[in-house]
Amino acid sequence: MKSILLFLIGLLLISCNPPKTETPMNTKIVIAHRGASGYLPEHTIEAKAMAYAMNPDFIEQDLVLSKDDVPIVIHDIYLDDVTDVATKFPDKKREDNRFYVIDFTFNELQTLKVSERFNPETGKQVYANRFPKGKGNFKLHSFKEEIALIQGLNKSTGKNIGIYPEIKDPAFHQKEGKDLTAIVLKTLSDYGYTTKADNCILQCFDAKELERIRKELKADLFLVQLIEFPEEAKQLEYFATYADGVGPWYKQILDKKVAGKWQFTSFVSEAHKLGLKVHPYTFRADALDEFTSFDEMMKTLLIDANIDGAFTDFPDKVSAFLKK
Repeated sequence: MKSILLFLIGLLLISCNPPKTETPMNTKIVIAHRGASGYLPEHTIEAKAMAYAMNPDFIEQDLVLSKDDVPIVIHDIYLDDVTDVATKFPDKKREDNRFYVIDFTFNELQTLKVSERFNPETGKQVYANRFPKGKGNFKLHSFKEEIALIQGLNKSTGKNIGIYPEIKDPAFHQKEGKDLTAIVLKTLSDYGYTTKADNCILQCFDAKELERIRKELKADLFLVQLIEFPEEAKQLEYFATYADGVGPWYKQILDKKVAGKWQFTSFVSEAHKLGLKVHPYTFRADALDEFTSFDEMMKTLLIDANIDGAFTDFPDKVSAFLKK
């Protein structure tokens, strides 16, 4: 696996893409969703190195705490849909038959083998044509390790690719007696991310927690309120009191097709009137749903709907589209 990582970094070093030296908050940005997750298992360090080589504006980190309070880069509070935890630690599942990151120390987590996402009940890979499930030797890593990689590559390449961390399920962590948010903010501060100028966007689905970050914890970072449910779109004015942007599911922007042309909801225009950037999720070339091609999806949302950025599993494709 080390040879793969070295190859990816080598690919980066011979890239002809120009360095990113400024924070691109006022341009259409490309966010590598869980890294280059369309090509390598999500949130692995290899997926992040490959994403970096694709020259996005930001690379995303979903964050969950270990038992010993280490922020781990993983999409969920669960382990059993991306690792072999059920085989390695069968006795550590909870009553709901799920395995939780928070029940394992960082050292224990590092013994697990990470795989392409699969259904833990059936074992079936979620995206059939992605990296083969169970292949390779991928591992979990900490938030600090990923920041060190990205900042190190920024130093060695002259680029300025940002980070886009997410506070995952803060209410769950609070019930477990842990303040994930405080730990993440401390880590960000330790690595020089404290203001909107520091090329870091902090996101969360929990509106109360994101508001707490701004108003109670006094964070001056660029904040994005993630939106899961359609009714939340009615709260844009409230979100604008503490957030700098919103991250809706892209389908909340689409209305219907009329004579072959997409019509849109008022979401983007209303957000822009309030000064909010709009970064929808998730652009997947292998899950097109209502679109006939990935080009149609990108043109419809990035150009016609006038969004400000996109979370994508395929950062190379979105970057290439925007360059055209």
